[in-house]
Amino acid sequence: MLETMNQLFYGDNLAVLHEHVKDESVDLVYLDPPFNSNQDYNVLFAERNGSQAAAQIKAFGDTWQWDEGASRSYHETVEAGGRVSQALQAFRTFLGESDMLAYLSMMAPRLVELRRVMKPTASIYLHCDPTASHYLKMLMDAVFGPASFRNEIVWRYKKYQKAEMRYFTRNSDRIMFYVRTAEANRHFKPQFLQLNKPKRFLKREWDKDTQRIVNAKDEEGHVQYIEIDKEKIDDVWTLTYLMPAAHERLGYPTQKPQALLERIIRASSNEGDVVLDPFCGCGTTIDAAQKLGRQWIGIDITHLAINLIKTRLRDSYGEDIAKTYTVTGEPTTVADAEELAHSDPYQFQWWALGLVGARPVEQKKGADKGIDGRIYFHDEGQGKDTKQIIISVKAGALHPTYVRELRGVLEREQAQIAVLLSLEDPTKPMRKEAASGGFYASHWGQHPRIQLLTVGELLAGKRIDCPPLRQTNRTFKQAPRADTYDGEQESLPLVAERPDSD
Repeated sequence: MLETMNQLFYGDNLAVLHEHVKDESVDLVYLDPPFNSNQDYNVLFAERNGSQAAAQIKAFGDTWQWDEGASRSYHETVEAGGRVSQALQAFRTFLGESDMLAYLSMMAPRLVELRRVMKPTASIYLHCDPTASHYLKMLMDAVFGPASFRNEIVWRYKKYQKAEMRYFTRNSDRIMFYVRTAEANRHFKPQFLQLNKPKRFLKREWDKDTQRIVNAKDEEGHVQYIEIDKEKIDDVWTLTYLMPAAHERLGYPTQKPQALLERIIRASSNEGDVVLDPFCGCGTTIDAAQKLGRQWIGIDITHLAINLIKTRLRDSYGEDIAKTYTVTGEPTTVADAEELAHSDPYQFQWWALGLVGARPVEQKKGADKGIDGRIYFHDEGQGKDTKQIIISVKAGALHPTYVRELRGVLEREQAQIAVLLSLEDPTKPMRKEAASGGFYASHWGQHPRIQLLTVGELLAGKRIDCPPLRQTNRTFKQAPRADTYDGEQESLPLVAERPDSD
């Protein structure tokens, strides 16, 4: 069971919770599970080479089907008895063996497991859209008890969608707020909107008791006492949706604004508390928890998400952040990598690309162009053309033709470097073929245009021979640098600027 905090887990959150997270060890849970909205969520990455096309990588599908797996989950939960069993049986009577029942059958055991790991003083916020919110509220009543319900928060995000012809435009989500027990009430901290904009001060201290800025000095050095005109936040939250051009957007379609998570974390946790997100996606909850001085646990079922989170943390907090957390579930040996490749080739591919910091490319049947990932870089200044490294990942047996094919792709794409990542060691003829590919010259020297790397070499620390990516990398949109956190009073947690009025 988990002893130290700040951990990322790759895997099914039900198994991870059961095997790694202790009873009553978590202070706050936020989850944004995939909705049963009959659509696929794709990860979109805007290309860096000037083209308008975007690579799409399916991170997960949220179309749940009543199949053998759903039936098994349903029966296991029902046979456990209690209110959750009764709720699922009622859902089956009403919904039949439908996709919605499959979704609820998946959520039920996970909510039960989340309740187990929550402290008596803990709170849980479940984020959902109106498609399933009413069913999920009834399910949470069964898991936590109706008396534990606190709010059905409406997040109104003003997405400015085009109005539909037959119904009103939907511009809101729902967030179900429950507590583990009545003891959690003592830990809730009301949040406030700021109605005025006080003058910017060189130094400020926030008095939590009086809700005033005290001992503040203006530019002339005069002590000021500022009264904040504020309004208590209710259960309707107007927070801006992340538009495509938003500074903090990383390209993950289900990404939520960090301000939303910071409000939840400030309201229902204290510094040093443990925040858990079992569907952590691109890591907004983790980033917000890190920024606000909380410990955190993140779980996701794709290596793509885990790699995005590690990149996000590094961009936001610097290279040393990697020393403050561990990742469980990723391969650490060649044998682990072989097992992953056998069980899930796509996950192996995403994990291998993550080892070199590459972006996966779109995978469609019949559309394989010999490229599994790309790295973009600028080695002649911002105003020059974007350069690229193309990656091909091979989990099975190797053939000499792979190198010849990769060379053809290198020329076709007009890339600077091509890399073959493999589980097996390349043969002597393959290495001879790669050596004939010539070199790419940069300010940092000569780099082989065709390179062969094995998983074993990558795990041992070897990397692609290319211009230093710390200085030249343009592969992913960089997460904004996190503001320095120096205690709750520094960022005025109870005061937030009011959005524009309607």
